[in-house]
Amino acid sequence: MKAFIVTHYGPDGLTAADVAEPTVGPRDVLVEVRAASVNPLDTMIRNGEFKQLIRYKRPFVLGHDVSGVVVAVGSDVRDFSVGDEVYSRPRDLRIGTFAELIAIDADDLARKPATLSFAEAAAVPLVALAAWQALVDIADVRPGQKVLVHAGAGGLGSTMIQVAKHRGAYVATTARAQDTDTLRGLGADEVIDYTSQDFSQVLSDYDVVIDSLGGANLDTSLTVLKRGGLAISVVGPPDPSFATQLGRPLFRPVMMILSRAVRRRARKLGVRYAFMFMKASGAQLATIATLYDAGTLRPVVDRTFSFADTLDAIAYVEHGKAKGKIVITHDH
Repeated sequence: MKAFIVTHYGPDGLTAADVAEPTVGPRDVLVEVRAASVNPLDTMIRNGEFKQLIRYKRPFVLGHDVSGVVVAVGSDVRDFSVGDEVYSRPRDLRIGTFAELIAIDADDLARKPATLSFAEAAAVPLVALAAWQALVDIADVRPGQKVLVHAGAGGLGSTMIQVAKHRGAYVATTARAQDTDTLRGLGADEVIDYTSQDFSQVLSDYDVVIDSLGGANLDTSLTVLKRGGLAISVVGPPDPSFATQLGRPLFRPVMMILSRAVRRRARKLGVRYAFMFMKASGAQLATIATLYDAGTLRPVVDRTFSFADTLDAIAYVEHGKAKGKIVITHDH
């Protein structure tokens, strides 16, 4: 089958290739890919930024989001049948959605939202799971709380805004002024134009901040939280709990060192810091699908590329101008 594989780590490490079709284990579901979407995580994995923590054996197929049709099921699978329309963010070490076929553990799979096209559904899994796990599982956002979402016009930010609003929060976001109307349409109560305003001079007493930029932006974000408030970063630095999530407890001391400065600063301000690296969950995707079908959430797709143009799609994401998700579609 045709796929895009990482042959070596680095910006030029991804290439088109013919590879063997996946084998289907007892708990696996073989999915014919109809669409996949590109995430910043794809370029980070390609560049080797997590190579010490998530050890892929090269060459491997890249890609973290998928929608498609079930074409075979393993002997122990009972919840899916051939012909089902599904979507998923496969677990780490089993990614590979930039391909014609992928075998996915049934626990990572859910039926796609019936109201969404394959392209729309492929835009959802990673960002929706990240939003759900950050705002529901970690922050437990409640009605009336105040949530700041950075980079609201991106694929992750636009989903975070919607999930925070679904939880009943007052939502502020940072973006360019020209995106204000769009983001208000997604549920943002306040849009800070980061090109002309310093969000830390405008906002205060927030319960939760979602940071996807890191560095100085994360440090400044701590100052807009109320005492006891929580800053969640999806770009790091990783904290000790991440080592536990990866099943690599020996890395806890390393994570403590990497996140020591931000955790110390948070303590001085009387706030908390957490790093969030999303986990695959078919059960959560099933719950999330009901919210898309109800119209509570909606996908935000910037543009689509053909499968043959996957490298162009990734380059487009790397330019940092996408407003929403970039989706790769197959002709079937």
